[in-house]
Amino acid sequence: MPDVPSTCTARLHDILQLRFTDLFATLPAHMLEPISPARPLKRLLKVAGYAAVRLVGNLFSKVRNAEELQGKVWLYVVSQNNYDSLHFVREARPDSVLVAGQSKQIGRYNQLVNRLSLRRKLLYYAQLPEVYSGLRRTEGAKAWRFFDLIFNAIGYYEVYCRALRHYKPRAIIFANDHNDDARALLLAARACGVPTAYVQHASVSTNFPPLGFDLSLLEGQDALDKYRQCGPVHGRTELVGMPKADAFLATKNQTSNVQRVGLACNALDDTSAIAAAVGHLLREFPDLTFTFRPHPGDKRDFTFLRHRHPQLQFSDARQQQVFEFLQQQDALIAADTSTHLEATLLNLASIYFRFGNHGITDDYYGYVAHGLVERASTLPQLSELLRRYQQHKPLDLYRRAAYYNATLGTPDEGHSQQRALRLLDEWLPKQA
Repeated sequence: MPDVPSTCTARLHDILQLRFTDLFATLPAHMLEPISPARPLKRLLKVAGYAAVRLVGNLFSKVRNAEELQGKVWLYVVSQNNYDSLHFVREARPDSVLVAGQSKQIGRYNQLVNRLSLRRKLLYYAQLPEVYSGLRRTEGAKAWRFFDLIFNAIGYYEVYCRALRHYKPRAIIFANDHNDDARALLLAARACGVPTAYVQHASVSTNFPPLGFDLSLLEGQDALDKYRQCGPVHGRTELVGMPKADAFLATKNQTSNVQRVGLACNALDDTSAIAAAVGHLLREFPDLTFTFRPHPGDKRDFTFLRHRHPQLQFSDARQQQVFEFLQQQDALIAADTSTHLEATLLNLASIYFRFGNHGITDDYYGYVAHGLVERASTLPQLSELLRRYQQHKPLDLYRRAAYYNATLGTPDEGHSQQRALRLLDEWLPKQA
């Protein structure tokens, strides 16, 4: 394993490395603004709010967990999707507990995870001048542009080191390798000698940090190839398929023509372009049923689409799991989202179509380049592709996903959870 950086500045750089990429800095304003406001005054107000609500607020909020954390296998989650991805481990291992940071939002599972206290995080802000000065030298203007994110990340590593020394977990299993708090816990685990494992929960990109866990359970060759482009791959890697898809792979879509179409968008997609595409498709295909599904992290109000198109159906990603949504569709139209892979695994006809030309990402996950999905560059092309699938949808589209899901077409297809659990069972005793 790589050594833990010896200075607080180097550790913060490791923790925040995704935030300092060119990709992050050039995200569309409507997506970046809630994360880090463009105006300096708003950033400073955000810092003040974080200090008052989180840092000071946590001092008066005692953590009381329903489960014992001492000596357990921790399943560290940073989102609702992470919870869904690791819950199978919790069900199979009585010695495991789901864990998150004190105030981390885990969607509908907020009350179901144990919390790590961040009450002492405030004690480490004496580092701020040194950290900011050091990052200013290495990152230049980005350090001031993302000063609020630097401020938020301070203290995670130290607090988590303290928690690990206190609870002495047997191991930590992650489903996220790039969020600030997850990276801080990974560094803390290395420093404290706690074994770490990683279960991939979604498609990865070459902008991710290098793989640095003792054991990494990846979905397929695509993920391993991309991580090799991110930097040195440390630890043992195994390809296990997609555990969260197990329950659904036996129910692949056998419809020979498209009648139901899902439209998935995320915060990168332009609102006016989404509206134009929805209007176009509903006019062109009055006999098809369309269901619109924004990303759970997309805070925009799409009520206007409901008013404008009463026939348009909606899926709430905060309430309905992605595979449940896809089971109700025959085709998917979306831009840069790992839902393309999940749709193809269920034998949906998935079409890559960009809602607007923001210039940030194009085929971000490489799905078009590797033949997983077809691209439509214009609305007429989109209509042409969809019309073709409306007339005939092949029954073997799922085979395109073999590069992304290592168990597809093997005896382990649909048994990725069992494979992952078997590997974890073999690995854990050797970490004692």
